[in-house]
Amino acid sequence: MLPTNCFDGSATVPAGPAELPSPPCHRPAASTARPPSPAGPAELPSLLSYPTARRHRRLHAMKRVRPEATCSEHVQSCSLRTPSSTNVEVGMRMRPTHLVLAGLLLIPGVADAAAEVMRWQVDGVTREAIVHAPASPAAEGAPLVLSFHGFGDHMHNFQYTNVHVAWPDAIVVYFQGLERRRGLLGWQVEPGANGDRDLELVDAALRSLRETYRIDDDRIYATGYSNGGMFTYLLWAERPGVFAAYAPVAARLRPSVRPTQAAPVFHVAGERDRVVRFEDQEAAIAAAVEVNGVDETASCGAGCTVYGADTAAPVMTWIHPGAHIYPRETTRRIVSFFRQHSRTR
Repeated sequence: MLPTNCFDGSATVPAGPAELPSPPCHRPAASTARPPSPAGPAELPSLLSYPTARRHRRLHAMKRVRPEATCSEHVQSCSLRTPSSTNVEVGMRMRPTHLVLAGLLLIPGVADAAAEVMRWQVDGVTREAIVHAPASPAAEGAPLVLSFHGFGDHMHNFQYTNVHVAWPDAIVVYFQGLERRRGLLGWQVEPGANGDRDLELVDAALRSLRETYRIDDDRIYATGYSNGGMFTYLLWAERPGVFAAYAPVAARLRPSVRPTQAAPVFHVAGERDRVVRFEDQEAAIAAAVEVNGVDETASCGAGCTVYGADTAAPVMTWIHPGAHIYPRETTRRIVSFFRQHSRTR
């Protein structure tokens, strides 16, 4: 089994959105030792660790296994467990590791939500994603959110960001990347890389999703974490006009990625990020501000700044004091930003 702690070690767990139900958990017997939790900075009790895949290179071995949530009765710390047969199949000993998601399993909803796995053939390769759709979409069509995991992660984990729980009226698609290096899953981050296989995946998926669901074409959004956030920036550059807004998290803009069409952007960054350097993320934000032609700034809360608040293409940033993580507040902020923006014609 692969126990994976998702609590940051603090004794205080920030309260989640009031409208979200409590996560289903199997509580261990009293004699069971509490799973170890990584020690997080004491001054950051509200940030839940979501380390990079470089700390758990073998996570991809369980990429097709849907995890089961278990919770400690002492605090709201959680772990992922895979069926015991999984370790036999992969033929390796799985070591305890931190999870690639902040707030994973602490934001409830995935286990009980109806979802389906959709597959597409793209250049002879089977691509897949988990799709959460509302039972009764609005007559004018539902908003659509495309979500891309980080390097080394997979769709089953990334759906625990729970965008579909925070925005139940939206169709939310959690895509699965392909192997990039060392057998780990990820996304292209530059135009022409990997034969543009991921751009072509998005093209094929959009065609199929429009045939399957009633979608509001003016409310299609893209978000991603780390490597997935870099791909989100690539979508802005290479598929202009398709998306109403973008929300990259812990990501940078490669020099070859040059967006030209103004669009709303919400960038989330950690000041202590050493995986995607904070300086590189600041450069990405500066590039977005330049493309959108906005310079006037206003505060939107602690660590939050918006450039061009009164324009059709603002750039909003939330700078938190953490490292390369996905804070539990991120999903709520992304959904709030997306709700405010639709595509302008």
